[in-house]
Amino acid sequence: MAARQLVGRKRIAVLLFLHFAGMGLGIACAEDAVPTAETIVIRMAQARAENRARLRPYSVTRAYRLFGKERQTARSVVIADVSFVPPDLKQYTIQQASGTRLGERIVRLMLDHETNIVKNYDSTDLSPANYDFRFVGEEELSGQHCYVLEMLPRRKDKTLLRGRIWVDSTTYLLHRAEGEPAKIPSWWLREVRIALVYGDANGMWLQTASESTADVRFLGRHTMLSRDVEYKMSELVAAARSAVQKGQ
Repeated sequence: MAARQLVGRKRIAVLLFLHFAGMGLGIACAEDAVPTAETIVIRMAQARAENRARLRPYSVTRAYRLFGKERQTARSVVIADVSFVPPDLKQYTIQQASGTRLGERIVRLMLDHETNIVKNYDSTDLSPANYDFRFVGEEELSGQHCYVLEMLPRRKDKTLLRGRIWVDSTTYLLHRAEGEPAKIPSWWLREVRIALVYGDANGMWLQTASESTADVRFLGRHTMLSRDVEYKMSELVAAARSAVQKGQ
């Protein structure tokens, strides 16, 4: 009888242990659980707002290389200087261009587009106003753990992308975005694919590189690569842009 009671007490002890252990596992899982897409988007917005508050006047030298179907030798190389003064003043100058003139024409179109977009930030922001988001999974990107979200544009707009974004699981800053325009920007282009890379630039989180690929009617497949080469932080940039504004 005593033996049965002892066995019964052991069983109760084991059950209680498993019960409380399960509770502990439940707590640990809750803490380590992947946030929902909605939570990730909210934290992304907070991280972007904090980053925008840290923006300072800067200028950057950017190198563009245009390739044809064969990507061994660039058909065109363009060097541009781009300056930015928060919150929405961006200007550029072409410092050097070599090779086919098509390269410079494309770069000017890209930079004109960039200077216009910065004046209407809300229209392209990664926000629920412009996109629906779906959680895809988790991946390592350049040594950083990221959440991967699918982004679905809410309207057909050539400034919005249909594709995926990689969001840092710690800082909630964007590491990469890639996809296709929600609306083809020109009749001349087909199968357009864009990839944007982001990184730290003197304490600011900025787009630092890009790759755009498209089939150009009658000319075939072309790829434009851009890479930021050198940043300069100077109050002189702000003073110069201020002078330009006053003269307008």
